[in-house]
Amino acid sequence: MRTQITEMFGLRVYTDRAVFIGNVDDVVLDVDQKKIDALAVGELNPEIGEVKGYTGLQIPFRVVKSVGDIIIVRHIPGLFKSPTKDA
Repeated sequence: MRTQITEMFGLRVYTDRAVFIGNVDDVVLDVDQKKIDALAVGELNPEIGEVKGYTGLQIPFRVVKSVGDIIIVRHIPGLFKSPTKDA
């Protein structure tokens, strides 16, 4: 997966279960290893649960599955709750 870092700013981030997380605000680099360490995500979806009260979230780049028009990350049970469904 090759892309310019600046192209990731502002992209919407979703889990592979179609849960919206937020938008990419910044990219955290590991300069020594010459790689991306994490995505700093802001404008968080208030419905995802356990991140209430935070203005941002760092998502480890190792959980990123795809980068394109949006970013898709692996769903992490317990952190990214699916929005409540009415029965």
